[in-house]
Amino acid sequence: MLMKASNAGARLVKSPTYRLFCSRPGLRCVHRGSTAAGPLAAVTSKTPASPLPFLRLVTRGMADSIQVPKAAAVQEAETDIFTSNPLLQDVVFPLYDQVKAEHVVPGMRALLAQLHKDIDALESSVVPTWSGLVEPLEQLTDHHQRTWGIVSHLKGVKDSDTLRAAVEEVQPENVALGLRLSQSKPLYQAFKALQEGPAWKDLTEAQQRVVDIELRDFVLGGVALEGEAKERYNAIQQELAQLSTKFSNNVLDATKV
Repeated sequence: MLMKASNAGARLVKSPTYRLFCSRPGLRCVHRGSTAAGPLAAVTSKTPASPLPFLRLVTRGMADSIQVPKAAAVQEAETDIFTSNPLLQDVVFPLYDQVKAEHVVPGMRALLAQLHKDIDALESSVVPTWSGLVEPLEQLTDHHQRTWGIVSHLKGVKDSDTLRAAVEEVQPENVALGLRLSQSKPLYQAFKALQEGPAWKDLTEAQQRVVDIELRDFVLGGVALEGEAKERYNAIQQELAQLSTKFSNNVLDATKV
């Protein structure tokens, strides 16, 4: 798919973990980028790129007028963390000088909660077209990749016991999100419909290649698995992420000797 952990636990090669953590060894970033023209600019010659480089799929902070005060208070608190936590700031250049270990767990959990809501919305209303499927999915995963990438970078250049603990605490939740995307049947079926539908001929060769790779990664990510086989696969992905982080920690420790 479009998403997938680095030194801090980045995306796997052709696997769901890779989808979310492009900074980890093995994560694929075939059509991901961070230019001002947008992450899909290189493959969307027939589709104008968004003028907003870091467009979010769902605008935060829009409270429902019929919500009860308690719900409104919760939503306000969720919105506040996106403005107060430097890890979550929507800026061109990451605020490396401001991000601390204590920002990682609350920041990533707030982002993951928002992304799960975004996935729910996309799955329920997905349209098998480039603009109705590929672009919103890319925008969704790009936000996670950029945010976790900040953590991964700091883990590699400014490692500390507190940062390691924060990464290890939130990493299973990161992997779980990648697994959810890789095993999303609504999104898989939408990609199949795009490949087999009339809109296929209107896609560029590069766009068709993106869709082909997405479908391949759905299969490799376990979209067809059920029951015990699915549970075993997901457990293996979690173990691989832990081993990757442990290996990274060992390499960092070796450089300090």
